[in-house]
Amino acid sequence: MKIARFSRIGFILAAAGSAVGLGNIWKFPYITGEYGGGAFVFVYLLTVLFIGFSIMIAEMLIGYIGRKDTVSSFESIAPTHKHLWKYGGFQGLAGLFIMIFYSVVIGWIFHYIITSLSTLPASIKEAESTFNTMLHTDIWTQLFYHSVAFVWITYVLTKGIKGGIEKMNLVLMPALMVILVGMFIYALSLDAFPKAVHFMFAPDWSKINSEAFVVAVGHAFFTLSLGMGAIMTYAASLEKNSNIVKAAFWVVFLDTTIAIVAGLMLFTFLYQYGAGPAKGPGLVFISLPAAFYEMGIIGNAFAVLFFIALAFAGLTSSVSLVEPMVQYFIDRFSWSRLKASILMGLFFYLIGIIALLSNIDGFKEALTWGDKNFFDWVDYFTAAIMLPIGGLIMALFVGFVIDKRKVESILKPQLGFAFEAWYFSLRYITPVAMFIVMLNLLGVF
Repeated sequence: MKIARFSRIGFILAAAGSAVGLGNIWKFPYITGEYGGGAFVFVYLLTVLFIGFSIMIAEMLIGYIGRKDTVSSFESIAPTHKHLWKYGGFQGLAGLFIMIFYSVVIGWIFHYIITSLSTLPASIKEAESTFNTMLHTDIWTQLFYHSVAFVWITYVLTKGIKGGIEKMNLVLMPALMVILVGMFIYALSLDAFPKAVHFMFAPDWSKINSEAFVVAVGHAFFTLSLGMGAIMTYAASLEKNSNIVKAAFWVVFLDTTIAIVAGLMLFTFLYQYGAGPAKGPGLVFISLPAAFYEMGIIGNAFAVLFFIALAFAGLTSSVSLVEPMVQYFIDRFSWSRLKASILMGLFFYLIGIIALLSNIDGFKEALTWGDKNFFDWVDYFTAAIMLPIGGLIMALFVGFVIDKRKVESILKPQLGFAFEAWYFSLRYITPVAMFIVMLNLLGVF
C-alpha cells in the first residue's frame, strides 16, 4: 500500500514532534537537577552528538530505503535471513507499550491545565498532597482525562499522515515553541536567571559519576524517540532525494534546544521563588506549581501556558508512538486506517486503565509484583529492554548487514568527510553504549 508523503517541513516538524515529548520538558530538567547541572548537561550534549545523532541517521536510512512499515522495511532490505531480520521491525511494539502509561501521564497534564485556571498550591507540601491525592485516590478524574487523551490521539491517527499527523504538528509544534520562548523571555527578566545559567552550564565534575554517564547516554537516546520505530516510519514517508542528514540534524537541534530552553526557564522560576532544582520526578507536578503560586495572578497564567505546552509535547509524541503499529497492520494485513487506529488506540487505552489502577489505593496491592506496580513495570520494561534492543538492532543492521556501498552511496554525499567517523561510531561506539545502558537499567551494575 502506498504511503502518503510528508512535505519537507512537515517531516521535520513531525519527527521533532515525536522527539520533543515529556522527556524534554519534564524529565531532562529534573535529571539535570539530580546530577549536578552543568557537568551533566555537557555529558548529555556529547552523547546526543556522538550517539543520538548517529542512530537517528541510521533509523531514518532504514525507513528511507524500505519505504514501508518497520517490519516490511527490515525484511525487504536485509540481503539474507529476511525471515529473521523482519523481527527487528517489531520495535514498533515499544511505542505501543509506552503509550500504556504515557496516556495516563498526559491525562494528569490535562487535569493540571484545568486546575491551574483556578487555584494553585500555596506550598510544596500542599502541592505534594494535591498530587498524591489525585494519583492514589481519584480514579474518575484520571480515567476521564485518560479517555480524552485516547480520543484525541486516535482521531489524529485515523486522519493519516497528511490530514492528521502532519497537520497536527504544523499547529502544535510552533505553538509549543512560541509558549516556551515567551516564558523563557520572561525568565530572562528575573534576578534568578544568571543563577539558572550557572547551574546548567558551569560544570561541577564532582557531581559526575559512572551512573550519571549512563543516565546521560540513556536519556539522549530515549528523548530523541529512537528504538521504537517512529522515526523509521516517518522516514518512509520522506520524498525521494531528501537529505537525511540535514533532516536528522534539524530534529536533533530542535529537540535539544527545547530541552535546554525548558531547563533554563524552569530553574529560573524555581530559584526565583525558593524551590531547589533537585526535586526529582515531582518537579513539574509538585515544585513548579508551588513556584507559580508565588508569582501571584501571573502565576496562574504561566501555569496554564506551561501545562498546555507540556500537553502539546506529549500529544505530538504520542501519535508517533502508535503510528508504527498502525502502519504495520495497514501494510501487512490490508486493514483500513480507521480500523488499525481504533484497535491500536483501544489496546493502550484499556491496558492503560490497569496502569492507572495500579497507583490507586485498594488496587495497587493486587497490581504490584516485587518492588514495582504495573505502571512502573511497563515503564521499566520499555526503558530497560525494548528501547535499548531496538537501538542495538538498528546499529548492527546498518553497520554490519546492509552493504556498506549502499549506505555510502546515499550518505557520503550528505556527510562528506565525516562519513567514516559516523560509520565507525555506529558500528562500535553506539552498540557498546546501548549495551551498557541496558545492563545498568537491568541492575547488572
